[in-house]
Amino acid sequence: MSKTKPFPPTLKQLLLKGNEQIHPGVSVDCVIFGFHENVLKILLLEVKQANIWSLPGGFVLKNEEVDDAAYRVLALRTGLDNIFLQQFHAFGNPNRSDVTFHQLKFQEYGIKIPKDNWLTQRFVTVGYYALIDFSAAIIKADSYDSTYAWVDVQKIGTLMMDHNFIVEKALETLRTQLAYLPIGKNLLPKKFTMPEIQKLYETILNKKLDRRNFQRKMLGFGIFNKLNETRKGGAHKAPFLYTFNDKKYQKALKDGLYGSW
Repeated sequence: MSKTKPFPPTLKQLLLKGNEQIHPGVSVDCVIFGFHENVLKILLLEVKQANIWSLPGGFVLKNEEVDDAAYRVLALRTGLDNIFLQQFHAFGNPNRSDVTFHQLKFQEYGIKIPKDNWLTQRFVTVGYYALIDFSAAIIKADSYDSTYAWVDVQKIGTLMMDHNFIVEKALETLRTQLAYLPIGKNLLPKKFTMPEIQKLYETILNKKLDRRNFQRKMLGFGIFNKLNETRKGGAHKAPFLYTFNDKKYQKALKDGLYGSW
């Protein structure tokens, strides 16, 4: 006879008491973007027993705002609490929910999920994208996850359920909003060069941009402070460093920037 693991109290409570604690049929999934070594990446988690990768997400608690649930998931996963977070789409395909990974998880402990359990019902998920400082994040896994990874958005592979579609919609939204939101502050280091921010925009848009036009447009927004410092160590003339002007940046977030790429 195969042995099963002792059933963790937290998982037992989740299975048996979830209907009392969790809003029925509503969850959040977060596409967490980071920019590292000129590559746009997203954070993925591997579900242990299902042997498949997924987005970080979670259930919405009763008496909890949906936005608060997303912030809670992000704080838990990244250790950060000052995050650029944007709700972008609701995903409600009746066939999107797949209880297989839940069943496999509980099967490890010799538990079969009843057909009428809250985990087996349909879930509508609200999608959020987050922009974080890659170097500042302290990523954490939980009992469902065996590992995590930052993955190039061009090399994601097959994710569980409809998570590939969620990523596609997040990228589509990010590219659209790039025209009127100054998103670079959340993805770049405190000090950066114009070539570095141009590379960020090119990576997100997946196309090359004219250097002179890009620099003229970006400086025209008036949201940068030019420093009397340069980036050392390159093969070409050392470019000047910039920082975001926090006051003007916040105003631009509120009022918007207008342009096209």
